[in-house]
Amino acid sequence: MTPLASLDVRKIRGDRILLDLLSDKWTMSVLGSLCDHEYRRRFNAIRRDVPDISQKSLVQCLRRLEQNGLIARRVLTTRPLGVEYVFTELGMTLEHPVAALFDWTLRYGDAVLAARGEAEAAPSDAVIPELDG
Repeated sequence: MTPLASLDVRKIRGDRILLDLLSDKWTMSVLGSLCDHEYRRRFNAIRRDVPDISQKSLVQCLRRLEQNGLIARRVLTTRPLGVEYVFTELGMTLEHPVAALFDWTLRYGDAVLAARGEAEAAPSDAVIPELDG
């Protein structure tokens, strides 16, 4: 591989950073919970906001976001004791990309679901034309 090609591969892999972070099943819901509550939320409150998430999955998701510098974990010594997760300065930079994804979903989600329904209703033995190339 030439140095130039190697640089292109590294750039492409770098371009996937955001997609890899957000592609987890629960990440968008967890980030949404934080965004909806002034960018900070206690562990159990996030769990209530994302009702289908297991405790293990929530812990894994939060750790991943923390390891990537997007949120910080703060132990609260007030009564009742607890743990709060807050956006870091880096995490706050996700506001516009995440908002754009939510807006796109609101705008086109019904069309995606309709297309999915059509695909599921189509015969499974449909012939897919070959592409010239």
